[in-house]
Amino acid sequence: MKTRKNVKNTDELSILGFGCMRFPTQGGNIDEPRATAMLHDAIKKGVNYFDTAYIYHAGKSESFLGKALAGGLREKVYIATKLPPYMVKKLENAKKIFRTQLERLQTDYIDYYLLHMLTDKPMFDRLQALGVMNWLEELKEKGTIKNIGFSFHGSKTDFELILKAYPWDFCQIQYNYMDENNQATKSGLELAGTMGIPVIIMEPLRGGKLVNNLPEEVKKTFEDYKEVRSPAEWALRWVWNHPQVTVLLSGMSDEAQVAENIRIAGEVEAGALGVEELSIFDNVKKILYEKTKIPCTACGYCMPCPAGVNIPGCFSSYNDKYLLSDKMARFKYMQTLGALSVQPANASQCKECGKCEAHCPQNIQIRVQLRQISKEMEGIFYKPLVGLVRKFLRIK
Repeated sequence: MKTRKNVKNTDELSILGFGCMRFPTQGGNIDEPRATAMLHDAIKKGVNYFDTAYIYHAGKSESFLGKALAGGLREKVYIATKLPPYMVKKLENAKKIFRTQLERLQTDYIDYYLLHMLTDKPMFDRLQALGVMNWLEELKEKGTIKNIGFSFHGSKTDFELILKAYPWDFCQIQYNYMDENNQATKSGLELAGTMGIPVIIMEPLRGGKLVNNLPEEVKKTFEDYKEVRSPAEWALRWVWNHPQVTVLLSGMSDEAQVAENIRIAGEVEAGALGVEELSIFDNVKKILYEKTKIPCTACGYCMPCPAGVNIPGCFSSYNDKYLLSDKMARFKYMQTLGALSVQPANASQCKECGKCEAHCPQNIQIRVQLRQISKEMEGIFYKPLVGLVRKFLRIK
């Protein structure tokens, strides 16, 4: 496992970090025996950075991680977790959340603590006005928090404003070969590097979109290269090619992903991609930009929907229609969005309350997109047809 040094404090961090948002599940809950084995295997092979959050896995990720690291492993790794700003109306809210996080994680200190999902400078200013930053600094002085940072989902301009507004110990951004010019952007990554601020990368595979269901043209572009590499390996190598990247987070959900990612993380070097490899990415990006309709990463921050809409599911089905030119797209949409379930989750269930849009890291106009999806994927005969079938099957 390769490491890169945190220039702020000399921590030797594994270049592969374990993202704790997509653990394997069983019956809707974390499959703890399996996930524990995966975590232990990753630690044994050199992974030492684990990223979780107060809200991941409906609040169960931190508790699971605490149990998995019990028995002496806690001291061998760095834990990163996050404070959700939208749940902080006053300083006491933040303090209560933090106490809960320490209890869940079974620890008395957090190595890397982040303000979760900042989207603009005013959000940071509000937290600062509440006294959150002063309080975090007090915790840092006591050693209860080792590093103060933030994760970001907003515009390049706001990222730079936030970056310059506080002496951050680190930051976390979304970055992959499709988002080089989105959100923080390449220039934001380079600015952080210039300022000596370590950068943690999230969504290197865009929530799996850069691996699963890729168009045949993209697969062929990768396959024509002289070395055999999976789409995931191509995407990860692209991120690690940037010297400003300290840690790349991967939300690994099965054993094969852990094994592959660890193998790659033992081989890569910053700046190692050649001209031919970089030209392959140019061709792939051109193909995908032409086909992707909605830039959703399936992060789930928009959920749950009060009306029951499976927003990421709707977007995924809609994107797949264009990415895959799938003739069965409408049928799969009906099938996966619960047309015949007790609680349908299709786009036309949307009541346009707008709650989801306030939490979307990609700033997607979700209500507008759901209207379009309803029009294209359902049409005028969808509800009458589904209604008849539900009545015949006696589904209330």
